Amino acid sequence: MVDATDAAFVALAIVSVGGAIAALEAKEIIYGAVGLAASFFGVASLFFLLDSPFVAVFQITVYVGAVAVLVLFTVMLVREGRWFGDSVGPTASVAGLITVAALVISLVSSFFAAGLSNASEQASAPSFVDIGKLLTGQFAPVLEILALVLAASVLGALTLAKVDPGAKAQAANERERS
Repeated sequence: MVDATDAAFVALAIVSVGGAIAALEAKEIIYGAVGLAASFFGVASLFFLLDSPFVAVFQITVYVGAVAVLVLFTVMLVREGRWFGDSVGPTASVAGLITVAALVISLVSSFFAAGLSNASEQASAPSFVDIGKLLTGQFAPVLEILALVLAASVLGALTLAKVDPGAKAQAANERERS
């Protein structure tokens, strides 16, 4: 017999995987970013289902709120037609497949090397205070570096979006000559 929790899990798994597939298969990069946000939101909902509200809110804040919005704003600021076509050649496809195979092999070997298959359940879940102490103690430099990387991404997008009217006119003149 299927209870409500099982049905919710299946529905959220469909949202997560469906969003990921939509992100990968979208013809427009904007729709891909929306699919990515939907996938992240589905994963966050799974964390709520697992009684991990802190991780779920962190997932929504960081991934849905920051990464997906950053991708959308970057695409809107740096919109160039040459980036939206399907110009992937056979060499790029082979390189992509090799990269995916290497990633899968490394993830599977990391899983088995970490001994997660023999993991046991904790006696009690850490409290919000314990998680906060970890984030502001040992892992504070990592969070600050991630914040700097996100800031650098936004500055890079703004730099790329900057339009120089003189350079644009010069490029148009060069196209007319050839």
